[in-house]
Amino acid sequence: MSLINKIKHIRPIRSLVYGIVGMATYPGLAWVNKIKIEGTEHLRKLPNNNVLFVSNHQTYFADVITFIHIFCAVKWRKINRLGIPYYLLNPFTNVFFVAAEETMNGSFISRLFKLGGALTVKRTWRAEGQDVSRNREEADTQKIDQALHRSWVITFPQGTTKPFAPGRKGTAHIIKNNQPTVVPVVINGFWRAFNKKGLAFKKKGSILSVRFKEPMVIDYTQSVDEILDQVMEAIEQSKNYMLKSKHHFINLLDK
Repeated sequence: MSLINKIKHIRPIRSLVYGIVGMATYPGLAWVNKIKIEGTEHLRKLPNNNVLFVSNHQTYFADVITFIHIFCAVKWRKINRLGIPYYLLNPFTNVFFVAAEETMNGSFISRLFKLGGALTVKRTWRAEGQDVSRNREEADTQKIDQALHRSWVITFPQGTTKPFAPGRKGTAHIIKNNQPTVVPVVINGFWRAFNKKGLAFKKKGSILSVRFKEPMVIDYTQSVDEILDQVMEAIEQSKNYMLKSKHHFINLLDK
């Protein structure tokens, strides 16, 4: 295990990272913009490990940072709100998040946040801005499996911020192999408020919505494709939701 990987498993280090990143990002979530949170009552009943959060994706960092804020607030018994961020004095650290290795090595800020529990993986379909095709690395899957064994894990099945992009089978493999409690999350407004990295403002005063759904009921004997379809439906990124969306309607008008 590399030094960075060893450090990210030290909870006081992660607490310090969450405190620094949390204080830097709180104003953008709660003051510059307005955050709307739903469904945190579902988080209170979750076990301490083998919990997988699956979500749509709109920015590289703002999405997952917001999840961590919410988890910390829930630890301090806040319901569907952040309130004053004194929760950062003793943050919730029992969580890891899956992120592209290329993204997490891109800047000083991303390298710092990497110490907060990033499970870096190599994309199988894109690298350095180019489309590629390569097999999943077994070591990447093992990292996620090991993290699930003792903690919560956040992942974004689409692996991209593009809306209604197809889900990646890696998420379904993880679900089938580990049989975790799977909590779907639907977010919106982040693409409007922040740039793609989620570190700079695009439109102030935006509503950032985060909705936690009830844990999914999954038949783990199903095929990988069937599990993936169920996940994409749960995070409202399936073809059914695409056809209903304003995004699709505007595209039709443009043709």
